[in-house]
Amino acid sequence: MAKKSSTPSHPDTQATELGRDPFRHYGVVNPPVYHASTILYPTLKALRDRAQPYLYGRRGTPTSEALEEAVAGLEGGYRAMLCPSGLNAVTTALLAHVEAGDHILVSDSVYEPTRSFCDDVLARFGVETDYYDPRIGGGIGNLLRENTRLVFTESPGSQTFEVQDLPAIAKAAHAGGALVMIDNTWASPLYLDPFAHGVDISIQAATKYIVGHSDAMLGTIATTEATYAKTRRQHGLIGVCAGPDDVYLGLRGLRTLSARLERHMRTGIALARWLEGRPEVKRVLHPALPSHPDHALWSRDFKGASGLFGVVLQPGSEEALAAFLDGLAHFGMGFSWGGFESLIVPAKPNRTAVPWQEDGQLVRIHAGLEHVDDLIADLEAGLTRYAAAL
Repeated sequence: MAKKSSTPSHPDTQATELGRDPFRHYGVVNPPVYHASTILYPTLKALRDRAQPYLYGRRGTPTSEALEEAVAGLEGGYRAMLCPSGLNAVTTALLAHVEAGDHILVSDSVYEPTRSFCDDVLARFGVETDYYDPRIGGGIGNLLRENTRLVFTESPGSQTFEVQDLPAIAKAAHAGGALVMIDNTWASPLYLDPFAHGVDISIQAATKYIVGHSDAMLGTIATTEATYAKTRRQHGLIGVCAGPDDVYLGLRGLRTLSARLERHMRTGIALARWLEGRPEVKRVLHPALPSHPDHALWSRDFKGASGLFGVVLQPGSEEALAAFLDGLAHFGMGFSWGGFESLIVPAKPNRTAVPWQEDGQLVRIHAGLEHVDDLIADLEAGLTRYAAAL
């Protein structure tokens, strides 16, 4: 669908241009929203030969094709496909590459619903999951078995924010015949090039930063050429189909992703640095801070940080936590992130490979697009209430 013969090189330009072909649509800047189930064939021969680009609404339209092209181009993948949620992208990708009797390795810091799918669904179909220390690096090779089919990564983890050594993991996994998948939602397509670091399949909850406005559910799967056919076949076999209006909102959000993500990053780092100086705070978990144990890895592999990070409070009661959170004016409490609004929620990591041993309450913060001074003032008042209730 590219409208020019040359491909834009900078991700900011790619996010603006990829997946758009205005003169294919009479000069309309954005691809139209195609609501389609039935797609007609002009002749019996065309129907028999499937001799047209679109076959059936569930199999794709110009609207979905536009976002798939843009996501694949931004992440550096071969092709991409869309799903109705981030979790569905995770589960579709996993199902495409495992079968009964297989073994997989999953980061201990993984998104909780991914863990639940492995434990509650894959286990019922004879796939065994072991969880590993997210900081294992090349040591993952010691956990590989003859039947290990894939290593699932999430960098950084979306609650505890460990950064994984993706090149080392990929090298060891590939040497043992295993694929590498990543949940790349935190960095978005702009701040990590997963395929350049050895990943075979990259998954995003596009609900978060790509949509960016907390009003649509969407997932993406980008693949290498070698993993595309098998993944696309699974995608089709289980009837995965993202709604056209949500796809359009993903396309619209993608066009402003660079500007929004830079603001999320600046505000998030400013809040994290400010929180490090507060007596009510025991530890801040933000990879962009020099105090983070994986800061060097983050600096090596990532091009930026998003607005999501963690804070461990000094030990306190549930009443103190309520005093902190319930009175906040600019931070909402809700289980998502990536939208324009700031969020904060308590978190309780489910860990099996590396036990979570902090005695203070972990809270997860998403820095939105509000002015940083207002957000700091809100947190300051909340922490003052927290200290008073201890």
